[in-house]
Amino acid sequence: MSKIHFYDRRFGYLFVSPAVIILSIVILAPITIAIITSFYDYTLINRTLDSFIGLRNYFESVSNEKFIHSAIVTIVFVILVVLFEFIIGFLIAILLNQVERFRNIYYFILLIPLLINPIVVGLIWRMFLHPQLGILNYLISLVGIDPINWLGDPQNAFITIIFVDIWHQVSFMIILLLAGLASIPEEPYEAARVDGANAFQQFRDITLPYMRPVIIITLLIRLIFALKTYDLIYIMTKGGPGDATDLISYYIYRSAFIGLDLGQAASMSVILLLIVCVIIYPLFKFMNRADE
Repeated sequence: MSKIHFYDRRFGYLFVSPAVIILSIVILAPITIAIITSFYDYTLINRTLDSFIGLRNYFESVSNEKFIHSAIVTIVFVILVVLFEFIIGFLIAILLNQVERFRNIYYFILLIPLLINPIVVGLIWRMFLHPQLGILNYLISLVGIDPINWLGDPQNAFITIIFVDIWHQVSFMIILLLAGLASIPEEPYEAARVDGANAFQQFRDITLPYMRPVIIITLLIRLIFALKTYDLIYIMTKGGPGDATDLISYYIYRSAFIGLDLGQAASMSVILLLIVCVIIYPLFKFMNRADE
């Protein structure tokens, strides 16, 4: 390594270090406190770390039927929203990639839901889905359909939350996949057309291989975000009716601030963090392999 290159690297580290230190404090400090709290019988009534109980909170969490139920609900929710958002997003991205006129207008329309805060999205759709005053029930009544209790019926509520999440987050899929499609060179398609390949063969043999890294990274990122869904549940259903939409993030919140058991909630948060880390690991592994 040359002397100039050494000084350049040291100069870069010097500029980056304040941001790294601040981020480390902001991120690692709460995580460390949560991990420590998870080993104690710490509640909002008894706010002292004087009752060390080891792994009891973790054992109680993994044997808690409500926690297990919320984990199952979360898994089903994540699979459905990520799957439908990917299918819809990929189809729209492929169509938009062929568009030449008014492309910027389409991009602007796509970005609108993504720019809206999840709290605002929940409030808007809660108003739209009101059983008596909502515009959605009014519109379906015009064609002779009886009003639907969108958020009051357990099955309807779960499907409705999935629909609202897709409406809000599908733009994220479209933007990332569209960027991947735009980066594919045109030459392989021209060569395939000269060889007589049809549209499906071009998609299978050119588009999918080129898009594989983008698809994997997009799915993993969206999967992590879906696992942490909290805002829509808090605003629209509060985990109900019953526990039909009680996702794991909201259940942890209820354990901490309604059940007042911060130690138990901290152990659940650590378990969720470990699950997310297991999901993140293939992402970093794949990205490092792509860089090599």
